[in-house]
Amino acid sequence: MTLYLGRRDFVDHVTHVEVIDGVIRVDPAKLNGRKVYVYLACAFRYGSEDLDVMGLSFRRDIWVKRIQIYPFPGMSIAKTPMQESLLKKAEGQGYPFSFEMPTNLPCSVTLQPGPGDSGKACGVDFEIKAYIANHVDNADEVIEKKDTCRLIIRKIQYAPVNTNPGPKAEVTTPLHLEASLGKENYYHGDPIFVKVKVNNDTSKVVNKIKITVEQTTAVVLYSSDTYTKVVCSEEFGETINPNSQFENEYNLTPLLANNTEKRGIAMDGRLKDGDTNLASTTLCQSGDREMQGIVVSYKVKVSVSSSSGGLLGSLTGSDVTVELPLILMSPKPAGG
Repeated sequence: MTLYLGRRDFVDHVTHVEVIDGVIRVDPAKLNGRKVYVYLACAFRYGSEDLDVMGLSFRRDIWVKRIQIYPFPGMSIAKTPMQESLLKKAEGQGYPFSFEMPTNLPCSVTLQPGPGDSGKACGVDFEIKAYIANHVDNADEVIEKKDTCRLIIRKIQYAPVNTNPGPKAEVTTPLHLEASLGKENYYHGDPIFVKVKVNNDTSKVVNKIKITVEQTTAVVLYSSDTYTKVVCSEEFGETINPNSQFENEYNLTPLLANNTEKRGIAMDGRLKDGDTNLASTTLCQSGDREMQGIVVSYKVKVSVSSSSGGLLGSLTGSDVTVELPLILMSPKPAGG
């Protein structure tokens, strides 16, 4: 038995997900009355493969769909050009299949293991598996390895194309701090430009501006757990005297390469050992509260530190902070 796919990356356009189409090649004469099934599963793995012992699997299916493709129980399905081409090569032993995924499934995400961890990393993945069996899903039926074949695929999203202005936030305490981003969406590897304005109507001296990018990973399974990691941080020594104004633009670039030692950082799912990025922002339809798995978001935090000056300045300091939402994704490939 052979499983064919035309590609392994499928794009989530937020309103719909690309149809997953493929072909199974199998010789009916060797089935001995058994049937051929194929399933697509979205699963969350929350433990190493080494821990899958005594029948306890540290993997939970978030969504599964199974179909029978031989003998096909219904009417013939419309075939894509890719399937038509593969069926010609299969010489009468090819059987097409297709899946449509709902929009509330997460994208492929991997949680970065620690330096000493081994085995498959935790995260969300999508698997297509074809198998020969007597029943579609019988826990007591033993299916031999030679009667199965599987492929890992990826569900991915690309940054939307728009020219919306970047977010802005401000606070007055009475020191007035305003921060804004140059645009709404940023691509992985591009510098993020942050404009900072300070109106210091206090008696204190501002002596530091700190800008951080935080990644928030919400793991939604039986309950919802949220983890926040700083993926980029820069400090700038600035002197803003009392009763004065200040304005400047800074840039910083969050990169996975600078976070390789941090366990739990969310990364875009990858096939085999290819390069990847920090996980992209998860986009979902407005008001969608049913998404499970891993949901990733980012924010930029801008803090200014001030002190009263003198010998006790460092003991009487205070921070003022604003936060800005950040969309961090990959651009849609040209012609994609």
